[in-house]
Amino acid sequence: MSQYYKPHRKPDYNYGGSKWTLSRSKIDLFLDCARCFYLDNKLGVARPPGFPFNLNSAVDALLKKELDAHRAQGTQHPLAKAYGLDAIPLAHAKMDEWRDALRNGVKCVHKATGLVVRGGVDDIWVNKAGELIVIDYKATSKDGRIESLDEEWHKGYKRQLEIYQWLLRQNGFKVSDTGYWFYANATRDREAFDGRLDFELTLVPYTGSTDWVDDTLVALKKCLDGDALPLAGDDCDYCRYRESVGSVTNTYEKGKTQALF
Repeated sequence: MSQYYKPHRKPDYNYGGSKWTLSRSKIDLFLDCARCFYLDNKLGVARPPGFPFNLNSAVDALLKKELDAHRAQGTQHPLAKAYGLDAIPLAHAKMDEWRDALRNGVKCVHKATGLVVRGGVDDIWVNKAGELIVIDYKATSKDGRIESLDEEWHKGYKRQLEIYQWLLRQNGFKVSDTGYWFYANATRDREAFDGRLDFELTLVPYTGSTDWVDDTLVALKKCLDGDALPLAGDDCDYCRYRESVGSVTNTYEKGKTQALF
């Protein structure tokens, strides 16, 4: 049995259970495919997970150490200075809790629905005006300098930043509309590997809006409280796979049964 996938979750962790909360990633899942969201949170069968990207995790861990050193000293990171961003890493007693995406994160109770919403941030900076700035680490390896995120699949990245901004505002903080992706891009233009990767660091700004969050949470709550299985998302490969397998299996089994008579 795979250690990464356990298809039948304990009821306490499903919607209505004592340990269920609404994570940032589950909100994104609802917007991607309401059916997969319902199967996961109401019926307790999640999508199979992707395998962990250990290189990305290593970059995240090293960036966290680097930013924590500046946090302790109250100094500006050189990349912020290079981009003219007058901000330093936020020193706050709850930073470790806010960055713990699996157990804690930034939390709030949504007044209109009563849902406990949470999300684990990578980092938070603060500017001279006292505004919190959401920072999200990203690691990749692609040609060219990363200065914008305009692909269709980047919508999830943008919603991620916006949810963090929304959560911090629900906790009473003044938050900048502009957040940043702190990108580490492994360059490929060296003549040889030589046992190391060189990363180009860039700050990619994004000015978002959290106006969509409240209405989405109300719709999400209505979905969870309903008894009908929602429609599949238009582009959901998981649902297309389930439907295709079900159709082929039923046809195959029917053919075997008919062959017996």
